[in-house]
Amino acid sequence: MPPGVIPKTFKGRPYKPNQTNQLYPSTNPWLYVNEDDPVTDYTTGVLSTRVIPSSYILAMLVGIPSNVYILTFLRLKTKSFSTVVLYLNLALSDLLLLLSLAVRVHYHFNGNNWIFGEISCRFITALFYGNVYSSAQTIACISLKRYLAVVRPFLYRRLAKTTLAVWTCLVVWFLFSAAIVPELLVRQTYHITQLGVTTCHDVLPLEENSHSALVPYRLMMVCMGFIVPFLICIYAHVAVVYHLGQSRCDWKPFIRVSTLVFIIFAVCFLPSGILHIAHYIRLFSGGDDRLYGYYRVAVCLCCFHSCLDPFLCMLISKMAASELQFISLRGIPQRSTVTA
Repeated sequence: MPPGVIPKTFKGRPYKPNQTNQLYPSTNPWLYVNEDDPVTDYTTGVLSTRVIPSSYILAMLVGIPSNVYILTFLRLKTKSFSTVVLYLNLALSDLLLLLSLAVRVHYHFNGNNWIFGEISCRFITALFYGNVYSSAQTIACISLKRYLAVVRPFLYRRLAKTTLAVWTCLVVWFLFSAAIVPELLVRQTYHITQLGVTTCHDVLPLEENSHSALVPYRLMMVCMGFIVPFLICIYAHVAVVYHLGQSRCDWKPFIRVSTLVFIIFAVCFLPSGILHIAHYIRLFSGGDDRLYGYYRVAVCLCCFHSCLDPFLCMLISKMAASELQFISLRGIPQRSTVTA
């Protein structure tokens, strides 16, 4: 693994003017990139200056009001307090993610030129990626709760559901904190000499040792933030659908809604996870960073999931409010209230 490789970013080289030409102050970090590097096309192209910020605006217009509604009124519409805790945690995470997009919209429309300073760049970057991870983790916890309610009803009834939900949210926010710390500790803004812009997080120097610790840390966060939640959702969904399919009752409406939620989750999160890992592999093996632009587009899908979550939460709450009767693995009819 080469030293100084940076996750999720284009690569750049530090610009070091000689002593006879102090055109650029040493206190202001500059990076040099070749004109034919992918970063040039990305920074000046329509994809990053129009498509990505327009997607962010659409997600904000839909997601911010709907998540505020969830935070305000969901507790009045759902009887299960443990379910309310998880959904409110998801809504809060989605809302913070969407709010962090406001300054990034200005950044992209401004030709990927960051004008808000280093500290704000670190904070917005940390908030953005931390909440992407915590949203996926919370969705996985909700899926696991639904799995226990349907497939393991006896165990589910014995659990202290409210206490468990609270501790689950605390663990998710602990992982959120762990995810954002590295982003807060390293410099994120650099001026690109050829392009005349100051990028935020998009271009970082590969040579600096201060950034090299992010490599194993980011790989771990990809696993914890994307891979593990996705595997949990797959297992929980398949188990719930199979178990309800063995019942004598017709649970097709519930199965359809559950499948819809899973498909939306997969479409929104899977591309960014795959491209993230592929970007790492290409960057490690040959220093190729051409996938980063595609990864940024895939991240837009995660933002759209944040604006769809409130509607999915309301839909699942209505479906799960009914009392389900199903057949246990032993063939004995059981009744269990599923409030997942």
